[in-house]
Amino acid sequence: MRKEYRVKKNEDFQEVFKKGKSVANRQFVVYTLKKPEQGHFRIGLSVSKKIGNAVTRNQIKRYVRQVFHEFDGCIHNDLDYIIIARKPTADMDYFEVQKSLTHVLKLAKVFKKVQENVRKSEK
Repeated sequence: MRKEYRVKKNEDFQEVFKKGKSVANRQFVVYTLKKPEQGHFRIGLSVSKKIGNAVTRNQIKRYVRQVFHEFDGCIHNDLDYIIIARKPTADMDYFEVQKSLTHVLKLAKVFKKVQENVRKSEK
């Protein structure tokens, strides 16, 4: 994922936390903030040291980035996303992360129309 698609600065994280909306399930918390001037979505990741060692934390971050890479055309581009991983993610494989993140993103209503998603998945 390219650098311009990431939320890196603390001020940006704090703005999303204060002004954005949050949705959660047992594995992830997702904060979203609408940014109409942006041409592409940005994601910020937070994986606590309580979850595991550096290898585990980096693996979770890679999984989340890959899921967002796959959802590139399916989610709204004018948003900043902050994803916070919770403890159960340490024991999950890629497909479980994908399923859980899809669930929480559906709760956040960030997907574009369902018909468009179905057509793309059929190809």
